Amino acid sequence: MVLAAVAVAQFAVALDLSVVNVALPAIRTALGFAPLDLSWVVHVYALTLGGFLLLGGRACDLYGRRRLLVLGLAVFGLCSLAGGLAQAPWQLIAARAGQGLGAAAATPATLAMLTTTFTEGPQRVRALGVWSGVNAAGGALGVLAGGLLTEYAGWRWVMLINLPIVAVALALVLAGVPAEARPARRERLDVLGAALATGGVGLLVLGVVRTDAQGWGSPATWAMLVAAAALLAAFVVAESRAAAPLLRLGLLRNRWVAGANVLVFFSTAGQFAAFYFVSLYMQQVLGMSAAATGAAFLPFSASLVAGSIVATRVTAARTPRTSLVPGALLAAVGLAWFAFISPDGGFLTDVLGPCIITGIGVGLVIAPIVAAATTGVAPHEAGMASGLMNSSRQLGGCIGLAALATIAAHRTGTAANPAALNDGYALGLAIAAALFMIAAVVAIGVLPHCRTEIPAPQPAAPAENRLEGTPS
Repeated sequence: MVLAAVAVAQFAVALDLSVVNVALPAIRTALGFAPLDLSWVVHVYALTLGGFLLLGGRACDLYGRRRLLVLGLAVFGLCSLAGGLAQAPWQLIAARAGQGLGAAAATPATLAMLTTTFTEGPQRVRALGVWSGVNAAGGALGVLAGGLLTEYAGWRWVMLINLPIVAVALALVLAGVPAEARPARRERLDVLGAALATGGVGLLVLGVVRTDAQGWGSPATWAMLVAAAALLAAFVVAESRAAAPLLRLGLLRNRWVAGANVLVFFSTAGQFAAFYFVSLYMQQVLGMSAAATGAAFLPFSASLVAGSIVATRVTAARTPRTSLVPGALLAAVGLAWFAFISPDGGFLTDVLGPCIITGIGVGLVIAPIVAAATTGVAPHEAGMASGLMNSSRQLGGCIGLAALATIAAHRTGTAANPAALNDGYALGLAIAAALFMIAAVVAIGVLPHCRTEIPAPQPAAPAENRLEGTPS
């Protein structure tokens, strides 16, 4: 029951990452968005989700994973309703910000719940494989759902579709996940660390996502990036001195955790960018409709699920590294194949084959990477590790997509004809392939070869020491 509840909850959050994108033109027409303001429908969600993931992860450890999951789902559902009923641009943007906050609480809670419910080994690997597969399938199916809903039901349903999914998730959590006992004495939340992390990550995401309007050379962009770097540096200093840190820096001495977070950053950067370019290629070069474009991603979704199933079985028998290395290499091959797209091409000749290869490769990566990022992590730090991994995923997606979109636009130039657009998208896909190659190198060079190279988890400090501020 726990696995079913977590899977449905994560599916709702993952679906929302992509379901809105296809509906943006319809949203602009219906609510009267200015062209530059429309991007905030996507950006504000990334901003609040990315900025609050570390805080949400640590709050799971301190206040209970079930409580944070219920709270996050409730906020996410209510804001989805508000977005579906929005009558003005600011109302939809505010609703999207609220969805990001709800997701920042729910996402690390789902992952932490699995790592504390299932013992480390094959049982946990299978559970995390389901989580990863559902997470990836939700993002992939969001494109299909967004296209179909926008074309046949109206754009508001890309928001309202979340309501029945959230209702099912809440029912499963309340009925099947046991309530956690309240600790007799509770550790204090690292308020300074939370403020610095949220501010630093938030400014980093904001600076990156606004490059579509301001450019990478803009003084405003550099001001935000420098301020983000300063806040994150201050966060590292503060965490090294905190008695109960938001992120214990010693966690990064675990090679599984450190390597998995670097790997997830590069692989997600490549995956998000590939999704973006292939979607634009099918619509703006091949002339496919939104619904047809969404349906064209079904082979990718099926291949991804197949890859996830294989990866789960391999990882359960051996180590995450066994699946991560060939998966990253296979995804790189698929994306390199994608880079040969042609303005005179078609779905069968230019999309289907690389879609299947890339999907299998991504599936082989996303399933074991979660197991790697939580290997050797103590139960009382499960939320911390979950928040860290999801922050790496979000930052990789935002930074990778923004950087590669800028590079592709520079290659395209001012021309808007299919041939020029095709050249830009092909370059972006080639760089996405290179990012997966980097991920493969990280998997080979950083991740341990066997499970015996797992550090002993850091024990929880006595409650009285934590309350008095004595370092653990």
